[in-house]
Amino acid sequence: MRLKNFNLSFGTQIFKSFSDESRTRIIHLLYRQEELCISDLEAILDFTQTKTSRHITYLKNAGLVTFRKYDQWVFYSIKEEGYDMVSQIFEFLSKDPILRKDLETYKTMNANLALAKNKIEAKKYNR
Repeated sequence: MRLKNFNLSFGTQIFKSFSDESRTRIIHLLYRQEELCISDLEAILDFTQTKTSRHITYLKNAGLVTFRKYDQWVFYSIKEEGYDMVSQIFEFLSKDPILRKDLETYKTMNANLALAKNKIEAKKYNR
């Protein structure tokens, strides 16, 4: 259902969402990683929980972001309807140093998480 019912109103909401650097960084991470939770976004972007939640709420209200709940966790992702337009915007921003740094921070954080999981599993087997 990508851009099937695209109209001026939805386009305006997308551009308003990109008008703030913090929201653009959040959208970029969601675009590249498919889905993240608030705590991941906070850690990667070094934002407060309040700031992150406020921007996520804005993006949900704009119709650009959706969510799914899993236990106590809420994972956010880009809605399918806006994915193509977001993809085109990030083609132009692909070499932005701030967005690249955010991705590197995510990769480091994710690698550290995998390492910690492996250490925990190794301890279980060594007992």
